Amino acid sequence: QVQLVESGGGLVQAGGSLRLSCAASGSIFSTNAMAWYRQAPGKQRELVASISSGGSTNYADSVNARFTISRGDPKNTVYLQMSSLKPEDTAVYYCNANLKTTPITPSNNYWGQGTQVTVSS
Repeated sequence: QVQLVESGGGLVQAGGSLRLSCAASGSIFSTNAMAWYRQAPGKQRELVASISSGGSTNYADSVNARFTISRGDPKNTVYLQMSSLKPEDTAVYYCNANLKTTPITPSNNYWGQGTQVTVSS
């Protein structure tokens, strides 16, 4: 069993900052890429940022230069530092991890339960 647990969401004023954390635990052999997605009411879930096992990062245009994704030690943790927040950043943020549970099973995607981020104007 694999669990991803997010924390750090909340209510913040426009222009403020928040830091999201996600820790993967359970039967994990190796972790590949990790990512943050978000879903606003009435909208599709979208990729916010991703980071490979080697540290390469990718950002949505809408958050580039405002958000920073990083991985912790152990590498089963991922963070999202969000700065200069805007009301349009309001969404439920989900952690995603692509990982293997054994040396021989294919990698699979796992999701956290989501954490609410609300930015007031």
